[in-house]
Amino acid sequence: MALKQANFWLVGLNPQATSTVYDLDMHGKVALVLGGEGKGMRPLIQNTCDYLVSIPMGGRISSLNVSVAGAIVLYERLRQIRTS
Repeated sequence: MALKQANFWLVGLNPQATSTVYDLDMHGKVALVLGGEGKGMRPLIQNTCDYLVSIPMGGRISSLNVSVAGAIVLYERLRQIRTS
């Protein structure tokens, strides 16, 4: 994969992942991998990821659409970069 050859870390968003987006250091070269709404990420793509992370959910919310989930992860990366 071209991104791995360019030394990017592939971070896959998976609701079943035990690590959260807040646990992962996202400094440096990071590429976010998102699955399709409903079906999620294909197993082969998921196995290519260096890290799998979830977004902790609270209350009665059980899932987010892919654009909202992506925005949350991108904002967390920006927050980490700005606070370091």
